[in-house]
Amino acid sequence: MGISNFKDNFSRTFYLAYPVMLSQLGQVLVGVADSMMVGRLGAVPLAAASLANSIFFVVLMFGIGISMAMTPLVAMSDGKGKVKRISRLFNHGFTINMAGGIMMFFLILMASPFLKHLNQPEEVVILAIPYLAIITFSLLPFMFFQTFKQFAEGLSQTKQAMYITIFCNAVNVFLNWVMIYGNLGFPALGLNGAGWATLISRIMMGLMMAYYVWNSKRYKPYSLSLGFKKLSFPMLSKLIKIGVPTGFQFIFEVGAFSTAAIMMGWIGVTALAAHQIAINLASISYMMASGLSTAAMIRVGNQLGRNDIRTLREAGFTVFVMVAGFMSVAAVIFIVFREFLPSLYIDDASVIQMSATLLIIAGFFQLSDGIQVVGLGALRGMSDVRVPTIVTLVAYWVIGLPLGYILAFWFGMQEIGIWVGLLIGLTVTGIMLLYRFHKLSQRLLLKHGSNISVA
Repeated sequence: MGISNFKDNFSRTFYLAYPVMLSQLGQVLVGVADSMMVGRLGAVPLAAASLANSIFFVVLMFGIGISMAMTPLVAMSDGKGKVKRISRLFNHGFTINMAGGIMMFFLILMASPFLKHLNQPEEVVILAIPYLAIITFSLLPFMFFQTFKQFAEGLSQTKQAMYITIFCNAVNVFLNWVMIYGNLGFPALGLNGAGWATLISRIMMGLMMAYYVWNSKRYKPYSLSLGFKKLSFPMLSKLIKIGVPTGFQFIFEVGAFSTAAIMMGWIGVTALAAHQIAINLASISYMMASGLSTAAMIRVGNQLGRNDIRTLREAGFTVFVMVAGFMSVAAVIFIVFREFLPSLYIDDASVIQMSATLLIIAGFFQLSDGIQVVGLGALRGMSDVRVPTIVTLVAYWVIGLPLGYILAFWFGMQEIGIWVGLLIGLTVTGIMLLYRFHKLSQRLLLKHGSNISVA
Protein backbone atom coordinates (compact mmCIF):
# COMPACT_ATOMS: atom_id res chain seq x y z
CA MET A 1 0.00 0.00 0.00
CA GLY A 2 1.51 3.32 -1.09
CA ILE A 3 1.79 6.48 1.02
CA SER A 4 -0.97 8.23 -0.95
CA ASN A 5 -3.34 5.27 -0.50
CA PHE A 6 -2.55 5.16 3.21
CA LYS A 7 -3.29 8.88 3.59
CA ASP A 8 -6.56 8.51 1.70
CA ASN A 9 -7.64 5.50 3.77
CA PHE A 10 -6.52 7.22 6.97
CA SER A 11 -8.57 10.31 6.14
CA ARG A 12 -11.69 8.35 5.18
CA THR A 13 -11.44 6.12 8.23
CA PHE A 14 -10.73 8.97 10.64
CA TYR A 15 -13.77 11.03 9.59
CA LEU A 16 -15.91 7.92 9.84
CA ALA A 17 -14.39 6.76 13.13
CA TYR A 18 -13.98 9.85 15.29
CA PRO A 19 -17.73 10.41 15.91
CA VAL A 20 -18.06 6.73 16.89
CA MET A 21 -14.98 6.98 19.11
CA LEU A 22 -16.41 10.03 20.87
CA SER A 23 -19.79 8.33 21.12
CA GLN A 24 -18.19 5.23 22.63
CA LEU A 25 -16.13 7.46 24.91
CA GLY A 26 -19.35 9.08 26.03
CA GLN A 27 -20.83 5.67 26.78
CA VAL A 28 -17.90 4.56 28.89
CA LEU A 29 -17.70 7.93 30.67
CA VAL A 30 -21.08 7.10 32.17
CA GLY A 31 -19.36 4.21 33.95
CA VAL A 32 -16.34 6.35 34.77
CA ALA A 33 -18.50 9.11 36.24
CA ASP A 34 -20.55 6.55 38.18
CA SER A 35 -17.40 4.92 39.60
CA MET A 36 -15.75 8.22 40.53
CA MET A 37 -18.86 9.57 42.23
CA VAL A 38 -19.72 6.27 43.93
CA GLY A 39 -16.08 5.89 44.98
CA ARG A 40 -16.47 8.98 47.14
CA LEU A 41 -18.94 6.96 49.22
CA GLY A 42 -16.22 4.41 50.08
CA ALA A 43 -14.65 1.11 49.02
CA VAL A 44 -17.74 -1.03 49.75
CA PRO A 45 -20.16 0.87 47.43
CA LEU A 46 -17.44 0.92 44.75
CA ALA A 47 -16.93 -2.83 45.11
CA ALA A 48 -20.72 -3.32 44.93
CA ALA A 49 -20.83 -1.35 41.68
CA SER A 50 -18.01 -3.54 40.34
CA LEU A 51 -19.86 -6.75 41.24
CA ALA A 52 -23.20 -5.60 39.76
CA ASN A 53 -21.60 -4.19 36.61
CA SER A 54 -19.56 -7.35 36.11
CA ILE A 55 -22.87 -9.21 35.67
CA PHE A 56 -24.78 -6.49 33.85
CA PHE A 57 -22.12 -5.66 31.26
CA VAL A 58 -21.78 -9.28 30.15
CA VAL A 59 -25.44 -9.24 29.14
CA LEU A 60 -25.29 -5.66 27.83
CA MET A 61 -22.35 -6.46 25.56
CA PHE A 62 -24.21 -9.48 24.20
CA GLY A 63 -27.04 -7.10 23.31
CA ILE A 64 -24.59 -4.76 21.58
CA GLY A 65 -23.27 -7.73 19.62
CA ILE A 66 -26.77 -8.68 18.47
CA SER A 67 -27.51 -5.11 17.37
CA MET A 68 -24.24 -4.81 15.46
CA ALA A 69 -25.38 -7.43 12.94
CA MET A 70 -27.29 -4.68 11.14
CA THR A 71 -24.26 -2.49 10.44
CA PRO A 72 -22.14 -4.66 8.09
CA LEU A 73 -25.22 -5.86 6.20
CA VAL A 74 -26.52 -2.31 5.77
CA ALA A 75 -23.03 -1.16 4.71
CA MET A 76 -22.77 -3.99 2.19
CA SER A 77 -26.25 -3.25 0.79
CA ASP A 78 -25.36 0.45 0.62
CA GLY A 79 -22.27 -0.44 -1.40
CA LYS A 80 -24.50 -2.35 -3.82
CA GLY A 81 -27.16 0.42 -3.90
CA LYS A 82 -29.94 -1.86 -2.61
CA VAL A 83 -32.32 0.67 -0.98
CA LYS A 84 -35.26 -1.68 -0.36
CA ARG A 85 -33.03 -4.28 1.27
CA ILE A 86 -31.72 -1.62 3.67
CA SER A 87 -35.29 -0.79 4.71
CA ARG A 88 -36.04 -4.47 5.32
CA LEU A 89 -32.84 -4.87 7.35
CA PHE A 90 -34.00 -2.08 9.65
CA ASN A 91 -37.37 -3.74 10.30
CA HIS A 92 -35.82 -7.14 10.95
CA GLY A 93 -33.04 -5.68 13.10
CA PHE A 94 -35.51 -3.75 15.23
CA THR A 95 -37.55 -6.89 15.86
CA ILE A 96 -34.51 -8.97 16.86
CA ASN A 97 -33.03 -6.25 19.06
CA MET A 98 -36.18 -5.58 21.04
CA ALA A 99 -36.96 -9.28 21.47
CA GLY A 100 -33.38 -9.82 22.60
CA GLY A 101 -33.62 -6.88 25.01
CA ILE A 102 -36.73 -8.33 26.66
CA MET A 103 -35.12 -11.76 27.07
CA MET A 104 -31.92 -10.26 28.52
CA PHE A 105 -33.98 -8.15 30.92
CA PHE A 106 -35.70 -11.18 32.43
CA LEU A 107 -32.45 -13.17 32.43
CA ILE A 108 -30.70 -10.65 34.70
CA LEU A 109 -33.71 -10.29 37.00
CA MET A 110 -33.82 -14.05 37.47
CA ALA A 111 -30.05 -14.33 37.94
CA SER A 112 -29.56 -11.44 40.41
CA PRO A 113 -30.40 -13.46 43.57
CA PHE A 114 -27.47 -15.78 42.75
CA LEU A 115 -25.04 -12.96 43.64
CA LYS A 116 -25.41 -14.23 47.20
CA HIS A 117 -23.80 -17.53 46.19
CA LEU A 118 -20.63 -16.10 44.54
CA ASN A 119 -18.66 -16.06 47.79
CA GLN A 120 -18.48 -12.26 47.81
CA PRO A 121 -18.32 -10.01 50.92
CA GLU A 122 -21.83 -9.82 52.40
CA GLU A 123 -21.86 -6.03 52.70
CA VAL A 124 -20.99 -5.76 48.99
CA VAL A 125 -23.79 -8.11 47.88
CA ILE A 126 -26.41 -6.24 49.93
CA LEU A 127 -25.68 -3.03 48.01
CA ALA A 128 -25.16 -4.69 44.62
CA ILE A 129 -28.55 -6.44 44.24
CA PRO A 130 -30.89 -3.38 44.24
CA TYR A 131 -28.43 -1.40 42.09
CA LEU A 132 -28.33 -4.24 39.54
CA ALA A 133 -32.14 -4.36 39.44
CA ILE A 134 -32.33 -0.64 38.57
CA ILE A 135 -29.74 -0.65 35.79
CA THR A 136 -31.30 -3.81 34.32
CA PHE A 137 -34.35 -1.73 33.33
CA SER A 138 -32.03 0.41 31.15
CA LEU A 139 -31.46 -2.57 28.83
CA LEU A 140 -34.69 -1.98 26.90
CA PRO A 141 -34.17 1.70 26.04
CA PHE A 142 -30.51 0.94 25.32
CA MET A 143 -31.38 -1.75 22.74
CA PHE A 144 -33.93 0.66 21.25
CA PHE A 145 -31.15 3.25 20.89
CA GLN A 146 -28.73 0.67 19.45
CA THR A 147 -31.17 -0.26 16.68
CA PHE A 148 -31.26 3.26 15.26
CA LYS A 149 -27.57 3.89 15.96
CA GLN A 150 -26.32 0.75 14.17
CA PHE A 151 -28.65 1.39 11.24
CA ALA A 152 -27.32 4.94 10.81
CA GLU A 153 -23.72 3.80 11.15
CA GLY A 154 -24.23 1.19 8.45
CA LEU A 155 -24.99 4.13 6.14
CA SER A 156 -21.76 5.84 7.31
CA GLN A 157 -23.78 8.38 9.33
CA THR A 158 -21.94 8.42 12.66
CA LYS A 159 -22.15 11.97 14.02
CA GLN A 160 -25.72 12.19 15.30
CA ALA A 161 -25.30 9.27 17.71
CA MET A 162 -22.17 11.03 18.99
CA TYR A 163 -24.06 14.27 19.73
CA ILE A 164 -26.92 12.46 21.44
CA THR A 165 -24.62 10.25 23.52
CA ILE A 166 -22.48 13.15 24.73
CA PHE A 167 -25.54 15.22 25.67
CA CYS A 168 -27.27 12.39 27.51
CA ASN A 169 -24.09 11.48 29.35
CA ALA A 170 -23.81 15.06 30.57
CA VAL A 171 -27.37 14.64 31.85
CA ASN A 172 -26.29 11.39 33.53
CA VAL A 173 -23.43 13.10 35.39
CA PHE A 174 -25.76 15.86 36.56
CA LEU A 175 -28.34 13.33 37.75
CA ASN A 176 -25.56 11.42 39.54
CA TRP A 177 -24.70 14.57 41.47
CA VAL A 178 -28.35 15.10 42.35
CA MET A 179 -29.33 11.52 43.22
CA ILE A 180 -26.18 9.99 44.72
CA TYR A 181 -25.48 12.82 47.15
CA GLY A 182 -29.00 14.24 47.58
CA ASN A 183 -28.55 17.69 46.05
CA LEU A 184 -31.29 20.15 45.01
CA GLY A 185 -33.61 18.81 47.68
CA PHE A 186 -33.56 15.17 46.47
CA PRO A 187 -32.95 12.35 48.96
CA ALA A 188 -29.40 10.92 48.96
CA LEU A 189 -29.83 7.54 47.25
CA GLY A 190 -26.15 6.53 47.25
CA LEU A 191 -25.27 3.76 44.81
CA ASN A 192 -28.91 3.36 43.73
CA GLY A 193 -28.91 7.02 42.67
CA ALA A 194 -26.26 6.19 40.08
CA GLY A 195 -28.53 3.44 38.78
CA TRP A 196 -31.53 5.75 38.40
CA ALA A 197 -29.39 8.35 36.62
CA THR A 198 -28.19 5.72 34.13
CA LEU A 199 -31.76 4.54 33.47
CA ILE A 200 -33.11 8.04 32.82
CA SER A 201 -30.22 9.02 30.52
CA ARG A 202 -30.62 5.86 28.43
CA ILE A 203 -34.35 6.46 27.98
CA MET A 204 -33.47 9.92 26.67
CA MET A 205 -30.85 8.47 24.30
CA GLY A 206 -33.31 6.03 22.76
CA LEU A 207 -36.06 8.60 22.23
CA MET A 208 -33.73 11.23 20.76
CA MET A 209 -32.02 8.84 18.32
CA ALA A 210 -35.36 7.44 17.13
CA TYR A 211 -36.77 10.93 16.63
CA TYR A 212 -33.76 11.91 14.52
CA VAL A 213 -33.87 8.86 12.24
CA TRP A 214 -37.64 8.99 11.73
CA ASN A 215 -37.64 12.70 10.87
CA SER A 216 -34.33 13.25 9.05
CA LYS A 217 -34.48 13.78 5.27
CA ARG A 218 -31.34 11.64 5.01
CA TYR A 219 -33.37 8.49 5.72
CA LYS A 220 -36.57 9.31 3.80
CA PRO A 221 -35.51 7.27 0.69
CA TYR A 222 -35.58 4.08 2.78
CA SER A 223 -39.27 4.42 3.74
CA LEU A 224 -38.61 2.91 7.17
CA SER A 225 -41.51 0.99 8.64
CA LEU A 226 -42.13 -1.71 11.21
CA GLY A 227 -44.39 -4.73 11.10
CA PHE A 228 -44.40 -8.45 11.85
CA LYS A 229 -46.16 -9.23 8.56
CA LYS A 230 -43.13 -7.95 6.63
CA LEU A 231 -40.70 -10.29 8.37
CA SER A 232 -39.00 -13.10 6.49
CA PHE A 233 -37.19 -16.03 8.04
CA PRO A 234 -34.12 -15.90 5.72
CA MET A 235 -33.33 -12.30 6.67
CA LEU A 236 -33.99 -12.93 10.37
CA SER A 237 -31.71 -15.94 10.13
CA LYS A 238 -28.97 -13.91 8.41
CA LEU A 239 -29.03 -11.25 11.13
CA ILE A 240 -29.10 -13.84 13.90
CA LYS A 241 -26.19 -15.80 12.37
CA ILE A 242 -24.07 -12.65 12.53
CA GLY A 243 -25.50 -11.09 15.71
CA VAL A 244 -25.46 -14.07 18.05
CA PRO A 245 -21.81 -15.07 17.40
CA THR A 246 -20.86 -11.39 17.67
CA GLY A 247 -22.69 -11.25 21.00
CA PHE A 248 -20.78 -14.31 22.19
CA GLN A 249 -17.51 -12.67 21.14
CA PHE A 250 -18.32 -9.83 23.51
CA ILE A 251 -19.47 -12.26 26.20
CA PHE A 252 -16.25 -14.26 26.06
CA GLU A 253 -14.14 -11.11 26.48
CA VAL A 254 -16.28 -9.08 28.89
CA GLY A 255 -17.25 -12.27 30.71
CA ALA A 256 -13.57 -12.98 31.29
CA PHE A 257 -13.12 -9.60 32.95
CA SER A 258 -16.35 -10.09 34.92
CA THR A 259 -15.14 -13.49 36.12
CA ALA A 260 -11.87 -11.81 37.04
CA ALA A 261 -13.91 -9.38 39.17
CA ILE A 262 -15.53 -12.31 40.97
CA MET A 263 -12.09 -13.85 41.61
CA MET A 264 -10.97 -10.45 42.93
CA GLY A 265 -13.85 -10.64 45.40
CA TRP A 266 -12.35 -13.89 46.73
CA ILE A 267 -9.21 -11.91 47.57
CA GLY A 268 -11.11 -9.09 49.30
CA VAL A 269 -12.87 -5.72 49.10
CA THR A 270 -9.65 -3.82 48.38
CA ALA A 271 -8.79 -6.05 45.40
CA LEU A 272 -12.32 -5.80 44.01
CA ALA A 273 -12.35 -2.00 44.32
CA ALA A 274 -8.89 -1.75 42.70
CA HIS A 275 -10.04 -3.99 39.86
CA GLN A 276 -13.08 -1.77 39.31
CA ILE A 277 -10.89 1.34 39.03
CA ALA A 278 -8.29 -0.25 36.72
CA ILE A 279 -10.85 -1.89 34.44
CA ASN A 280 -12.88 1.31 34.39
CA LEU A 281 -9.85 3.25 33.12
CA ALA A 282 -8.89 0.51 30.64
CA SER A 283 -12.45 0.54 29.30
CA ILE A 284 -11.95 4.15 28.16
CA SER A 285 -9.24 3.23 25.65
CA TYR A 286 -11.03 -0.01 24.74
CA MET A 287 -14.30 1.70 23.90
CA MET A 288 -12.54 4.35 21.83
CA ALA A 289 -10.69 1.58 20.00
CA SER A 290 -14.06 -0.06 19.40
CA GLY A 291 -14.99 3.12 17.52
CA LEU A 292 -12.13 2.33 15.13
CA SER A 293 -13.44 -1.24 15.04
CA THR A 294 -16.83 0.06 13.89
CA ALA A 295 -15.12 2.13 11.18
CA ALA A 296 -13.24 -0.98 10.04
CA MET A 297 -16.51 -2.94 9.93
CA ILE A 298 -18.26 -0.25 7.87
CA ARG A 299 -15.39 0.33 5.42
CA VAL A 300 -14.69 -3.38 4.91
CA GLY A 301 -18.40 -4.18 4.47
CA ASN A 302 -18.84 -1.31 2.03
CA GLN A 303 -15.85 -2.35 -0.09
CA LEU A 304 -16.99 -5.97 -0.07
CA GLY A 305 -20.37 -4.80 -1.40
CA ARG A 306 -18.53 -2.95 -4.17
CA ASN A 307 -16.37 -6.00 -4.95
CA ASP A 308 -13.22 -3.90 -4.38
CA ILE A 309 -11.08 -6.34 -2.39
CA ARG A 310 -7.79 -4.46 -2.81
CA THR A 311 -9.26 -1.36 -1.15
CA LEU A 312 -10.86 -3.63 1.46
CA ARG A 313 -7.43 -4.90 2.49
CA GLU A 314 -5.90 -1.43 2.46
CA ALA A 315 -8.73 -0.01 4.56
CA GLY A 316 -8.49 -2.86 7.06
CA PHE A 317 -4.74 -2.64 7.56
CA THR A 318 -4.95 1.15 7.83
CA VAL A 319 -7.26 0.78 10.84
CA PHE A 320 -4.85 -1.72 12.43
CA VAL A 321 -2.07 0.88 12.15
CA MET A 322 -4.34 3.59 13.55
CA VAL A 323 -5.40 1.55 16.57
CA ALA A 324 -1.80 0.51 17.28
CA GLY A 325 -0.79 4.17 17.45
CA PHE A 326 -3.75 5.18 19.59
CA MET A 327 -3.39 2.33 22.09
CA SER A 328 0.36 2.93 22.41
CA VAL A 329 -0.41 6.46 23.63
CA ALA A 330 -2.99 5.04 26.06
CA ALA A 331 -0.38 2.57 27.37
CA VAL A 332 2.06 5.38 28.15
CA ILE A 333 -0.65 7.38 29.95
CA PHE A 334 -1.67 4.42 32.13
CA ILE A 335 1.90 3.62 33.15
CA VAL A 336 3.10 7.20 33.72
CA PHE A 337 -0.02 8.33 35.63
CA ARG A 338 -0.73 4.99 37.34
CA GLU A 339 -0.88 6.54 40.84
CA PHE A 340 -2.64 9.78 39.93
CA LEU A 341 -5.54 8.27 37.96
CA PRO A 342 -6.86 6.01 40.78
CA SER A 343 -6.79 8.99 43.16
CA LEU A 344 -9.58 10.52 41.05
CA TYR A 345 -11.84 7.68 42.21
CA ILE A 346 -11.06 7.11 45.87
CA ASP A 347 -8.99 8.34 48.83
CA ASP A 348 -8.13 4.87 50.17
CA ALA A 349 -4.30 4.53 49.92
CA SER A 350 -4.32 0.72 49.74
CA VAL A 351 -6.85 0.72 46.89
CA ILE A 352 -4.87 3.38 45.01
CA GLN A 353 -1.61 1.44 45.34
CA MET A 354 -3.14 -1.82 44.15
CA SER A 355 -4.87 -0.03 41.24
CA ALA A 356 -1.53 1.50 40.23
CA THR A 357 0.01 -1.97 39.99
CA LEU A 358 -2.86 -3.23 37.84
CA LEU A 359 -2.57 -0.19 35.54
CA ILE A 360 0.99 -1.21 34.65
CA ILE A 361 -0.38 -4.52 33.35
CA ALA A 362 -3.23 -2.64 31.63
CA GLY A 363 -0.59 -0.54 29.87
CA PHE A 364 1.10 -3.66 28.53
CA PHE A 365 -2.14 -5.14 27.11
CA GLN A 366 -3.33 -1.95 25.39
CA LEU A 367 -1.81 -2.86 22.01
CA SER A 368 -3.24 -6.40 22.12
CA ASP A 369 -6.65 -5.09 23.16
CA GLY A 370 -6.74 -2.59 20.28
CA ILE A 371 -5.61 -5.12 17.67
CA GLN A 372 -8.16 -7.72 18.75
CA VAL A 373 -11.14 -5.33 18.81
CA VAL A 374 -10.30 -3.95 15.34
CA GLY A 375 -9.73 -7.50 14.09
CA LEU A 376 -13.22 -8.47 15.22
CA GLY A 377 -14.69 -5.42 13.48
CA ALA A 378 -12.85 -5.94 10.19
CA LEU A 379 -13.83 -9.61 10.08
CA ARG A 380 -17.42 -8.74 11.00
CA GLY A 381 -17.48 -6.46 7.95
CA MET A 382 -16.79 -9.59 5.90
CA SER A 383 -19.56 -11.46 7.76
CA ASP A 384 -16.88 -13.70 9.25
CA VAL A 385 -17.98 -14.37 12.82
CA ARG A 386 -17.76 -18.13 13.44
CA VAL A 387 -13.97 -18.53 13.58
CA PRO A 388 -13.39 -15.27 15.55
CA THR A 389 -15.94 -16.48 18.12
CA ILE A 390 -13.98 -19.71 18.59
CA VAL A 391 -10.75 -17.71 18.88
CA THR A 392 -12.17 -15.52 21.67
CA LEU A 393 -13.57 -18.56 23.50
CA VAL A 394 -10.23 -20.39 23.50
CA ALA A 395 -8.06 -17.33 24.21
CA TYR A 396 -10.02 -16.10 27.21
CA TRP A 397 -11.61 -19.20 28.71
CA VAL A 398 -9.15 -21.97 27.85
CA ILE A 399 -5.93 -19.94 28.15
CA GLY A 400 -6.35 -16.55 29.87
CA LEU A 401 -8.68 -17.18 32.81
CA PRO A 402 -7.29 -20.60 33.84
CA LEU A 403 -3.77 -19.17 33.74
CA GLY A 404 -4.92 -16.19 35.78
CA TYR A 405 -6.48 -18.48 38.38
CA ILE A 406 -3.36 -20.66 38.60
CA LEU A 407 -1.03 -17.66 38.94
CA ALA A 408 -3.29 -15.95 41.49
CA PHE A 409 -4.15 -18.83 43.82
CA TRP A 410 -1.60 -21.58 43.16
CA PHE A 411 1.47 -19.37 42.84
CA GLY A 412 0.29 -16.69 45.26
CA MET A 413 0.40 -13.78 42.80
CA GLN A 414 -3.11 -12.72 43.88
CA GLU A 415 -4.59 -9.79 41.87
CA ILE A 416 -1.45 -9.50 39.67
CA GLY A 417 -1.79 -13.14 38.59
CA ILE A 418 -5.40 -12.64 37.52
CA TRP A 419 -4.47 -9.66 35.34
CA VAL A 420 -1.43 -11.38 33.82
CA GLY A 421 -3.82 -14.11 32.69
CA LEU A 422 -6.04 -11.48 31.05
CA LEU A 423 -2.97 -9.97 29.36
CA ILE A 424 -2.05 -13.35 27.86
CA GLY A 425 -5.63 -13.96 26.66
CA LEU A 426 -5.79 -10.57 24.92
CA THR A 427 -2.41 -11.09 23.26
CA VAL A 428 -3.37 -14.47 21.85
CA THR A 429 -6.65 -13.04 20.53
CA GLY A 430 -4.98 -10.05 18.87
CA ILE A 431 -2.39 -12.17 17.05
CA MET A 432 -4.92 -14.73 15.84
CA LEU A 433 -7.46 -12.18 14.55
CA LEU A 434 -4.86 -10.09 12.73
CA TYR A 435 -3.63 -13.27 11.01
CA ARG A 436 -7.23 -14.29 10.21
CA PHE A 437 -7.97 -10.97 8.51
CA HIS A 438 -4.77 -11.17 6.48
CA LYS A 439 -5.42 -14.72 5.24
CA LEU A 440 -9.13 -14.26 4.56
CA SER A 441 -8.77 -10.96 2.70
CA GLN A 442 -5.82 -12.39 0.76
CA ARG A 443 -7.97 -15.35 -0.28
CA LEU A 444 -10.70 -12.97 -1.47
CA LEU A 445 -8.12 -10.95 -3.40
CA LEU A 446 -6.95 -14.07 -5.22
CA LYS A 447 -10.58 -14.85 -6.09
CA HIS A 448 -11.28 -11.28 -7.21
CA GLY A 449 -13.47 -11.29 -10.26
CA SER A 450 -14.97 -14.67 -9.48
CA ASN A 451 -17.48 -15.74 -6.85
CA ILE A 452 -16.76 -13.95 -3.55
CA SER A 453 -17.78 -15.97 -0.53
CA VAL A 454 -16.56 -15.99 3.04
CA ALA A 455 -16.19 -19.37 4.70
